[in-house]
Amino acid sequence: MKRTFSKITALIILMGLLAAHSVAANTNKRKPITTAAERTSEYFPLLEGKRIALVVNKTSTIGKTHLVDTLLASGFDVSLIFAPEHGFRGDKGAGEKITDGKDPKTGISIISLYGKNRKPAEAHLQGIDIVIFDIQDVGVRFYTYISTMHYAMEACAENGLTFMVLDRPNPNGDYVGGPVLETAMSSFVGMHPIPIVHGLTVGELALMINNEKWLKNGVKCKLIVVKNKNWSHSSKYELPIAPSPNLPNYKAIRLYPSLCLFEATAVSIGRGTEFPFQTIGFPDDSFGNFSFAPVSMQGAAPNPKHKDLICYGQDLRVLNAIPKFTLDYLIRYRKRFIYFDNFMTRTSFFNLLAGNKELAYQIEQGLSEETISASWEPELSNYKTLRKKYLLYPDFDNEK
Repeated sequence: MKRTFSKITALIILMGLLAAHSVAANTNKRKPITTAAERTSEYFPLLEGKRIALVVNKTSTIGKTHLVDTLLASGFDVSLIFAPEHGFRGDKGAGEKITDGKDPKTGISIISLYGKNRKPAEAHLQGIDIVIFDIQDVGVRFYTYISTMHYAMEACAENGLTFMVLDRPNPNGDYVGGPVLETAMSSFVGMHPIPIVHGLTVGELALMINNEKWLKNGVKCKLIVVKNKNWSHSSKYELPIAPSPNLPNYKAIRLYPSLCLFEATAVSIGRGTEFPFQTIGFPDDSFGNFSFAPVSMQGAAPNPKHKDLICYGQDLRVLNAIPKFTLDYLIRYRKRFIYFDNFMTRTSFFNLLAGNKELAYQIEQGLSEETISASWEPELSNYKTLRKKYLLYPDFDNEK
């Protein structure tokens, strides 16, 4: 009887210990993610006595306060603001012209880095000591904020300035996918030999760009990366602020890598609706039961594809599980074009987005996704190995 009682007691204690361990583990997982910008004690001491230029947009916040306002309120000398695609306030559509000006709230001069001028000029950097990059990215090669970061790093390297990245989580940082860009296809929508979904934060990518000597003439800048806290590559991260007008929510951001390739085709992905990058359609009722009509939307889609026409296709908002990067949508809609001409309406642009000339040909030839994906090797595997060198956070494939 005593032996049975001892066994029961031991079992109860063991169960209690396991429960306590489980609670502790779950509590640890629930620790709030802290972005680098919020970790002011890590970088404020490095800004003392410095003249600062910022590469920022509307996502550059600490809580609800913009980084510019936080720095000014703390007594720092913010001398200049550089604005990327979509502008300093993030209210410009894709490809829309961004002009120089002044921030009406602070009076600080704003220099556009989207348009004819994509790189800070030497004259812009006169008297500047440090350039801070703090922009929420989405982890996709053709999302141009990382191209802006590249040119800002290059300008700092050429002018002997420090470049600081205030890192932010990557909402698509839990995997790597797509073809690696061929260097001959380098452009502003793809500057580096990385896959479409590169699986890095902007801070990790900055380290890769710098140390792999991908800046012009192999120059290197004085780089400081301030890390996020309590984030890993397997963390789900829903952005508190939309990074651009046509990526309004988590589903759009997760579908963006796969759907952006449609931008170079006759198919709409919902620009000019309230759910861009969450639908697929074409103005013919054979394409599906769901319908939508793109309209002009100032600041998001002034002149959307198939404007004012009823498009038929799929509503991807109903998806419970959002696929990682896939060619499935592209392949299926190409097959539906058997009775229509010109699926690829801008082949050259498609090639730039894809990072090679082969993908457009493979899609047109009707090859399977499995066959096309196999053609990305060994470059994709080599990239995955290279990526490991620059990780600042626990990776998605080695966490317990």
